[in-house]
Amino acid sequence: MDARKEGEPKHRTTVERKSDREMVITRTFNAPARMVFEAWTQPALLKQWWAPKSVGVILTHCEADVRTGGKYRFEFAFGEKTMAFFGKYLEVIPNARLVWTNEESDEASVTTVTFEEKDSETLLVMHELYPSKEALDESIARMEGTEGGMPETFGQLDELLATLGV
Repeated sequence: MDARKEGEPKHRTTVERKSDREMVITRTFNAPARMVFEAWTQPALLKQWWAPKSVGVILTHCEADVRTGGKYRFEFAFGEKTMAFFGKYLEVIPNARLVWTNEESDEASVTTVTFEEKDSETLLVMHELYPSKEALDESIARMEGTEGGMPETFGQLDELLATLGV
């Protein structure tokens, strides 16, 4: 019998500060790695889940040339404000690993996302490495608590994956 409370997600998102410069976010998704990878790399799918809807953030523009050396640019709207995130892909291993730079500031991170499939579920690990403690502190403050936004965003990814079918 499932001991979860009604409405509680099957899989939790964990957000941990691993060191002065590292943040690690993990979640298991009830979908094969190829589907989770597609949701991370196809702009039409990214636009459906990559922003916490409860705070009114909308991914308005998404360009992603997902290949080693390719570039990306995501533009978000939050009320009257807009923000852009951009960089390049350092490593792309289909259905297994993505590594990209975040070049919107001098203190930006390098993000690594791994996709590990087991029994038709995918363990996703997102590792962000910042150039300094201050850069990570600033990122956390700017995002007003990654701990709140990422679980919601990954919950939205869960919902999308359920509609895509296996």
